[in-house]
Amino acid sequence: MTLFEAHPYDPARARKRRATIIGVIVLLIVLGALAWHFRYWREEQQVNRFFDALQTQNYEKAYSVWMNDPEWKQHPDQYSRYPFSEFIKDWGQGGEWGIIKSHSIDGVAVPSGGNAGGFVSPSGVVVVVTVNERVADKAHIWVEKSDKTLSFSPY
Repeated sequence: MTLFEAHPYDPARARKRRATIIGVIVLLIVLGALAWHFRYWREEQQVNRFFDALQTQNYEKAYSVWMNDPEWKQHPDQYSRYPFSEFIKDWGQGGEWGIIKSHSIDGVAVPSGGNAGGFVSPSGVVVVVTVNERVADKAHIWVEKSDKTLSFSPY
């Protein structure tokens, strides 16, 4: 086939091709936006499970979520840095938040780390939670990305 034997221009086919390309681009943008919006969904769900257990006053389950170890009772010596007795002091009835009756996850904050050479990606995120409708004082829970363990936020 030569240039002089080219197929005639078909406007319907061109419209269909343009619509397909635009549709694919829009789909990729929407999927990218959804992926960006839900990028910390697993960390938020871990904190949500933790506070759900606290609301039902199931402190052993809450501790297992905090340590991300459902079998923590089999080896409590591994958690000597933050034993269950200290956990109860912090999160039990006499803790800072008292009896937890409600919670809502407000969002996730990603701390910016850095050094002289450039940006260093943090190993976790901070999940901000409103506890017992205390709007002025929010809980900041650090979630380690690698193993989904929880701790008090260093930020």
